[in-house]
Amino acid sequence: QVQLVESGGGLVQAGGSLRLSCAASRSIFSRNVMGWYRQAPGKQRELVATITSGGSINYADSVKGRFAISRDNAKGTVYLQMNSLKPEDTAVYYCNLSDLRGMYWGQGTQVTVSS
Repeated sequence: QVQLVESGGGLVQAGGSLRLSCAASRSIFSRNVMGWYRQAPGKQRELVATITSGGSINYADSVKGRFAISRDNAKGTVYLQMNSLKPEDTAVYYCNLSDLRGMYWGQGTQVTVSS
């Protein structure tokens, strides 16, 4: 299976920025969707942003205008640039990959935003 390796999480003050990265350890199918989900304590995992191999992007309303997702198809890597962070963004962020073989999840990286 594909292993997704995440990095970039941490502690930041409100209004600050973080950049998350997620790289696939194995080759993946050309047609796929990669994205980021997040889960706060006691809450359901929710979609943050997705990007297809063709470049089609979808954002959750709560992050639209503040976050930017991008990818490098050759490297099988997806990024999430998070700006103007709010305490409400505090959560574990999970990388996700969906292709013809199935769905894969990263281990998650903690993002904490202090006020």
